[in-house]
Amino acid sequence: MATLNILVAVCLIYVIFLFVVAFAAEREARRGKGGWLRSPLVYTLSLSIYCTAWTFYGAVGYAARSGLEYLTIYIGPSLVMIGWWWVLRKLVRIGRAQRATSIADLISSRYGKSNLLAVGVTILAVIGTTPYIALQLQSVTLSFAVFSDAGSTFEALADQESTALLVAMGLALFTILFGTRNLDVNERHHGVVMAIAVEAIVKLFALLAVGVFVVWGVGGGLSETLDKIDASKIGMWEMRGDRWASLIFLSAAAFLCLPRMFQVMVVENDDESHLRTASWAFPAYIMVMSLFVVPIAVVGLDLLPEGSNPDLFVLTLPLATGNEGLAMLSFLGGFSSATSMVIVAALALSTMVSNHIVMPIWLTATGGGATVSGDVRNVVILARRFSIAGVVFLGFLYFQLSGGGNALASIGLVSFAGVAQFLPVLLGGVFWRGATRNGAFAGLTVGFMVWAYCLMLPSFGPGVLIPETVMEHGIFGIDWLRPYALFGIEGMDPLVHAVLWSISLNSVVFFLASLIGFPTPLERLQGAQFVNVYEHTENLQSWSGSFAQSEDLMVMSQRILGAREAQILFESEAQRQGVGGYLPEPSPDFLLVLERELSGSVGAATAHAMIGQIVGGASVSVEDLMAVADETAQMMEYSSRLEAKSEEQSRTARQLRQANEKLTEISVQKDAFLSQVSHELRTPMTSIRAFSEILRDSERLSEVEKVKYSSIIHDEALRLTRLLDDLLDLSVLENGQVNLNVQTGDLGALLDHALASALTGAGSDGFTVRRDQVKEAVALNTDLDRLSQVFINLIANARKYCDAEAPALTIRVVQNGASVLVDFVDNGSGISKKDQAVIFEKFARVGEMKAGGAGLGLAICREIMARLGGSVNYLPGQGGAAFRVIVPRTLRKAAE
Repeated sequence: MATLNILVAVCLIYVIFLFVVAFAAEREARRGKGGWLRSPLVYTLSLSIYCTAWTFYGAVGYAARSGLEYLTIYIGPSLVMIGWWWVLRKLVRIGRAQRATSIADLISSRYGKSNLLAVGVTILAVIGTTPYIALQLQSVTLSFAVFSDAGSTFEALADQESTALLVAMGLALFTILFGTRNLDVNERHHGVVMAIAVEAIVKLFALLAVGVFVVWGVGGGLSETLDKIDASKIGMWEMRGDRWASLIFLSAAAFLCLPRMFQVMVVENDDESHLRTASWAFPAYIMVMSLFVVPIAVVGLDLLPEGSNPDLFVLTLPLATGNEGLAMLSFLGGFSSATSMVIVAALALSTMVSNHIVMPIWLTATGGGATVSGDVRNVVILARRFSIAGVVFLGFLYFQLSGGGNALASIGLVSFAGVAQFLPVLLGGVFWRGATRNGAFAGLTVGFMVWAYCLMLPSFGPGVLIPETVMEHGIFGIDWLRPYALFGIEGMDPLVHAVLWSISLNSVVFFLASLIGFPTPLERLQGAQFVNVYEHTENLQSWSGSFAQSEDLMVMSQRILGAREAQILFESEAQRQGVGGYLPEPSPDFLLVLERELSGSVGAATAHAMIGQIVGGASVSVEDLMAVADETAQMMEYSSRLEAKSEEQSRTARQLRQANEKLTEISVQKDAFLSQVSHELRTPMTSIRAFSEILRDSERLSEVEKVKYSSIIHDEALRLTRLLDDLLDLSVLENGQVNLNVQTGDLGALLDHALASALTGAGSDGFTVRRDQVKEAVALNTDLDRLSQVFINLIANARKYCDAEAPALTIRVVQNGASVLVDFVDNGSGISKKDQAVIFEKFARVGEMKAGGAGLGLAICREIMARLGGSVNYLPGQGGAAFRVIVPRTLRKAAE
């Protein structure tokens, strides 16, 4: 028998191989390569996480105990993929349209984006999935026990808890590394998906190899094996209609509702057309997986000693015949089946926990909600990592409490029955407009309570979580409340009994509570969008943005999406609206786009709440309500026009107020400018006149005095010349009379020159400049002298106006297609919102206490960049004063 040390070494090598595969896939995806990562084949193989250790090990044990009943676990998903393909396509379309990050996110979005409902679904999903995670840990632990001296009996598990703990820790680490690299869960986890696809191939090949070995290497060939099957009790099975129907229903429901299946089927879906391939390829995959289940079970019962664990025949048969290499391969197949399930389940559940439980609690605890300071990205990522560890630990805890004494298949059925409680709410929300949040919450609550009482809690064994007196006589001695005989119905199979009552009561309560209540406007809107998703994919909820502040939205978005991603989003919207700068109008359409982007990071319910806090409340547009209430179409259309005109007038009035405030500010600045220019002209002229008269009229001046007075006249003349140069330079630039001297040079060298020029002289001591010169190695073909003038002005302004105790300037360079973005960000107090609107005007001066010029510098910068085909703008929300210069790599003259 192979030693446990060799087995551990094989596991480590295999895990390292999976790490390499995942890293390679992530790298190719980041480079924009690897189109094969988005192929229908990879998508189909990722669905194989349905085939867990239950399928690899437990199906054989199931067949040995219950005959062909194991086929029900495969029939359900096959019926869904083949017969309900249109339902899956609708779910994928809804998930992509709503940017759903999990099944909890989808359900909460359907019912008015209720975070309370999302919390309930999340808690129930964690509870329902925990037994399944325990099943995977148990299967790996039993596999290790087979290769150890302890043997393959259940009693060996008591000494294998450390093994289960190590496996749990390893799986949690792998999921954290590759499942929390992207904050936006709508960004595909290519590394995880590719690793799962590889594991799908490994477990299929391993099971086929064992099957071929058993039939032709042990069983004596196909005909002899078939004879053994006919002679065995498996060949004389009797089908129980109620149990078969229940199991087929359970497996179909679980295929739709398992959080891990929703993750790979909806969230990780790149193209809904991949479902066409998966609709036949996945049933073919699980058919091949089930091909040798019965032969392995029959030969195992015939060959191995009585009392051997049938769940492990896939391992023990090769070992019993001395084929340790095949046993190792079989172990890797079972290991792949278990690990892929735990990884994706932990990933899906951690997203639900962080988005719907941790984030709302954190936002409430901080007291600032959407506008609280701090980096939300770090909080979300940290929450997901701790959630992954917590979910896996719960599975380990269930493994310990249950003692691992149940067959693998029975544990899996407990989990299936739990997640099946989502089915009425899910299908009702997709096909019935009248479904309400209260109905969904009531139905889920009743269904899960019945499932927990009748199936999950008794699964731990008598007297563990439910007293034996309750099992025998019911709660409070009420006989018809016994867990296995609810409402006095006795003699039923416990699983069939639990499924019958939990799903029935769930559906009835959901339906009645929805009929009694009335959906809110937002629920009716979302109901229309879900039910008629193909008609309204792009016509989702509208916001009323009249009270929103773009800068507040920008600050919130930067903390969640990241500074660069948020700035790109806001800049593109501003360009689409034709608004200068980086702050677009908070129109309803833009708020909807922003909500979709944020929902990929923190979930739809949380994103909706955060934007609603800033906006001051959401309103449903009349166009959307028309889809919900067709009978009032004419009245709504008229109301729609009025509302649209009202919103347009509100925006126009706000723009006029802003323009008026800007003109008033410019007028004040102009008066100050004229006064300043008069002063700037008069002061040097007065000095020149006074000292020239002294030189002319005084005959007794020494040579030292003459040099001194001449130097003063010279300096004042230079000062006067600089002022006149600025005025003439601005006039030439505005009139388009400038001649550009186009040259090729290096951006880094240009910044070196600008820093040397701007920081020369007094006031530069203690001023720190941070750069990444590697990223500055960019070739430019433009007017380098003019561009240097812009850089010098921005650097000099930062030196003069930065009011931090330890002033510092950060220069960031980012290549963006045909342009280069150069950001100048200091650590001072920045520029007030009122001044941001006029700093590029000709008469603007900010920071009078340190200003030394006439306020022409930024206006000249703006004109220069316009002539160079680029732009210079102020970046809000960066902490200090921040300017972005967009420089084309190759000069393109601006349109006259």
